Amino acid sequence: MARIGVEETLSDVKAALMEMGHEVVDLRTESDVNGCDCCIISGMDKDVMGMADVVTEASVINAQGYAAEDIVQMVNERLQ
Repeated sequence: MARIGVEETLSDVKAALMEMGHEVVDLRTESDVNGCDCCIISGMDKDVMGMADVVTEASVINAQGYAAEDIVQMVNERLQ
């Protein structure tokens, strides 16, 4: 399965992705995204100062406002 980077605060999303057989890594630093097929962010501190640096070519999903099941579905769609 895929390697998915997930922000630490999204424990329900992590559990759902692991249940589907994905390898889940915690996103703590920029280097944690290396080798990830997809990254899930909470959206809480996204683009705080109006600036963003791209550190990965992987698909990024903002989980804010979505249930864990919705996120899993989005991940699977993007990985197809």
